[in-house]
Amino acid sequence: MIFCSGALSHVDTFDYKPELVKRHDTPMPTASGEKLITFQGEQGNLIKPLWDFKPRGESGTMTSDLLPQLGDMADEMCFIHSMTAKSNTHGPAESQMSTGFTLDGFPSIGAWTTYALGSECNDLPAFVAIPDPRGVPQNGPRHWQSAFLPAVFQGTGFNADRPIANLARPASISVEADQATRDFLKRLNEDHLSRHPGDTDLAARISAYELAAKMQLSAAKVADLSDESAQTLALYGADDTKNSLKARFARNCILARRLVEKGVRFVQLFNGGYAMGEGVGNWDGHKTIEKQYSVHGPILDQPVAGLLRDLKDRGLLADTLVVFVTEFGRMPTFQKGANGRDHNPAGFTVWLAGAGVKRAFHYGATDEFGYKAVENVATIYDLHATILHLIGLDHTRLSFYNNGIERRLTDVHGHVIQPVLA
Repeated sequence: MIFCSGALSHVDTFDYKPELVKRHDTPMPTASGEKLITFQGEQGNLIKPLWDFKPRGESGTMTSDLLPQLGDMADEMCFIHSMTAKSNTHGPAESQMSTGFTLDGFPSIGAWTTYALGSECNDLPAFVAIPDPRGVPQNGPRHWQSAFLPAVFQGTGFNADRPIANLARPASISVEADQATRDFLKRLNEDHLSRHPGDTDLAARISAYELAAKMQLSAAKVADLSDESAQTLALYGADDTKNSLKARFARNCILARRLVEKGVRFVQLFNGGYAMGEGVGNWDGHKTIEKQYSVHGPILDQPVAGLLRDLKDRGLLADTLVVFVTEFGRMPTFQKGANGRDHNPAGFTVWLAGAGVKRAFHYGATDEFGYKAVENVATIYDLHATILHLIGLDHTRLSFYNNGIERRLTDVHGHVIQPVLA
């Protein structure tokens, strides 16, 4: 799951609207006398995409020059152009995209997945979150929390720059002594746990310590990219000496592929963070969107396109689902008195690629300006139901009893989007 934090503008990337170009710098039609008021206030005129759209690939899919290399991979993508969100505020909307709920305190989709399917590797976490080099998303670790699910299913956050805390064995301790100590500690932990049956927090803590011990070698090795070829580094843009943020994000994309190869069940890869401030390190383009996106576009474009190409070339895309999301879209208008677009949860684009979805396929549509979803309107509940279906799970049966309620990722909503299935 590739998460563009800050709300990537669909009308400047993947949702081509000729009428928006035709009516550039004119008022958007509304009910007589009605002022268009959104998250930050009154809206100005319609503004055409700030980058030209061109047909890409054999399918001729129209995507913008902001992300040309991703556009070149459009034949692999299954677009949902009619996505909607419940909130126009970043925190709750980020929460809904990752957990299904706008409120805090609910498990992430990665935690639900690992709760249902377990792990395929015994020396790495089943669920890894990779924050952007520019900082964590607004909701931070809440994106990969387990909440009321047993704590063992929470995600582990690390990236290629700082893979994990120093877990190396001191040189003064032999391998044999280290292993004997671990075995003795394991016996003590098992005895302690037997005296506290049903304590899932204790079991998760013991499991986490044991996994940390196993990760002494495995985590450092999987995050060490020194054995990657120069050709692979160039494919992702990790060798870019002129754009260090792009090179660092590219290393995170390579790490994501390496984790998938090692059997990590769910990888959540973030593009955009808040450590550098809103609109500076993320896609929140309220005031100077052209200037901001001209920085963010190159950081995202080649690394994610390289990830898709690499997964395909290695045969991994056949059984790996790639999901590209953001918390909501942006307005087709500029904010009054500004050169940027306001929040828009009424219609935006996400895409999927890989295992189980149609290639070069388009589902749903927004209106002629890209303002509201009007055809095959989809919800985040539907997206989550579809993701779970594609990895072999029935969203209506995946539940956990908490506080008197059988909780689900999709709450009491959601339907699998059948037309996108291959």
